[in-house]
Amino acid sequence: MRQNPSFAMTDVVELRRVIDENPWVTIVSAGTDGLVASHYAVLLDDERDDLTIVGHVGRPDDVIHGLGESEMLVVVQGPHGYVSPQWYGDVPAVPTWNYVSVHLSGVPEILAPEENLRVLERLVDRFESGLGAPRGMWAAPNDEDFVRRLERGTVGFRLSPARVEAKRKLSQNRPDAVVDTIIGELEQAATPYADPRLATEMRRAHEAMRAAREDRS
Repeated sequence: MRQNPSFAMTDVVELRRVIDENPWVTIVSAGTDGLVASHYAVLLDDERDDLTIVGHVGRPDDVIHGLGESEMLVVVQGPHGYVSPQWYGDVPAVPTWNYVSVHLSGVPEILAPEENLRVLERLVDRFESGLGAPRGMWAAPNDEDFVRRLERGTVGFRLSPARVEAKRKLSQNRPDAVVDTIIGELEQAATPYADPRLATEMRRAHEAMRAAREDRS
């Protein structure tokens, strides 16, 4: 990912938040037949406070990716969306795309079956928790034989990234008034490009920037 110092994200707390809020990722590896990409959900390792993630792939994706032997790139895609030049005011401008993205690279560690099972259970609990009556992985009609067969069909991994690249391109190079206009347009349901999540991410970033400017003044 081409980096721009003005858009770089380096704060671990913020990076963890982005990963936690956007768990559906793209996994990219250089396979024997060329580049291969897969899509899975991941979680932050609950025993670490860094950017280590845990997840799984279904067999035979472990072989296709060379899991545990080859470097793997995990792309975390945060909120993103189109920004119209109309929102800049009466000035020369072209469209752009605002986005937040985190890239984690390294050689993953393969999890033992019991640890993989724990990660699978965490994944189910994470997403079921948003429902009124969550159904855990071990809940009936699932039985132990079913769950164990499920685990054997997957390969769990832990990735402690050797390289992290993160970018938050959210109109940081625009005046405050223009940024406020963009946020307002993204929040309006009247436009097909409305995206409250992106508006929230922009507001979060720019409030922090404005606070930092006030502290320096």
